[in-house]
Amino acid sequence: MSNKPNLDTIPFGTLGLIPLSSCTALGSKVNDYLVKWRNDRDNVHASTIHFSDYCKDSYIIKAKTPRFGSGEGKGVIEESVRGCDLYLLVDVCNYSLTYPIGRYTNHMSPDDHYQDLKRIIAAVEGKARRINVIMPFLYESRQHKRTSRESLDCAMALQELTRMGVSNIITFDAHDARVQNSIPLGGFESVPCVYQFIKALLRAEPDLIVDSSNLMVISPDEGGMGRAVQMANYLGVDMGMFYKRRDYTTLVDGNNPIVAHEFLGTNVENKDVFILDDMISSGDSILDVAKELKRRKARRVFVAATFGLFTNGLDKIDAAYEQGIIDRILTTNLIYQKPELLSRPYYVDVDLSKYIALIIDHLNHNVSLHDLLIPTDRINALLSKHRGK
Repeated sequence: MSNKPNLDTIPFGTLGLIPLSSCTALGSKVNDYLVKWRNDRDNVHASTIHFSDYCKDSYIIKAKTPRFGSGEGKGVIEESVRGCDLYLLVDVCNYSLTYPIGRYTNHMSPDDHYQDLKRIIAAVEGKARRINVIMPFLYESRQHKRTSRESLDCAMALQELTRMGVSNIITFDAHDARVQNSIPLGGFESVPCVYQFIKALLRAEPDLIVDSSNLMVISPDEGGMGRAVQMANYLGVDMGMFYKRRDYTTLVDGNNPIVAHEFLGTNVENKDVFILDDMISSGDSILDVAKELKRRKARRVFVAATFGLFTNGLDKIDAAYEQGIIDRILTTNLIYQKPELLSRPYYVDVDLSKYIALIIDHLNHNVSLHDLLIPTDRINALLSKHRGK
């Protein structure tokens, strides 16, 4: 990914990053990219007053969210943010963080992280010129539509953030990006990771042949079909889809159980298959799909998901790898990754820190995100290089 846009425009405000405690590692990487680029950049307006704080050793603004013994908390910003263009980074899925309540220890839930985000926004007290929230896993994004008399948590959260003064909300591969309809006048971007997945897979599997005779993109369900169609079109290969056949006469934990995964698509025999999804939760659905593809004599099975939650641990994934059911699993560092996951031989870590830094750099200069959000040229160049053209 190159850093070639015209960034000579006057910044919207002094750049400031506030990675919440859930996002410190990712925030540090993003900051390193921005520091390097801006110190290396030969800007024609560098001597003007608008660029007085343009080059810095760090753009991270110190902030914290301490808690009282009762478990209640507050947000504290330890530096001036007056006139800043702020970018708050939060990982609502980071359950590794804890806080005490009396003699007990609580692991932080998405609700806790969301509350901490609001506390930091409140601590800004309207002094910043603009507030932008980068929330890779969109809070409550799985509760995006109403199927019975139930709450619409994601829509309510988006409306609450915009009422608090947030100008832009940046997320990645939202479960259903149509939730942005709840804030039609607010800035919202669901950023795709398709280029990064292709790049990471080609690095991990340099012998991969990318054509319709040797590779096929698979959507594990009907909800992810649009994502798979996009990937298949970029790669110039065929696409297949599974749909979940459910037993609507039975309820288990409030859901109709899946009876089988039915396949729609061309023959996968002797082809590598690339399963693409927005998240891996327990992993059961992905493994069922992989087993079915292997039963249909697929050659190698690669699985890519933006968010690897692995809520039931890695034992089933390990067993599937040892049995030859899966060959690679690719997920991003946009959310917390277990240390043991990073050590697995089948795992490919897709680093999105440079991508986030580019988005921040563009937004701070009020430059269009079009080339970042639609990576056609970069993917074509990557595939040409891979094919030796």
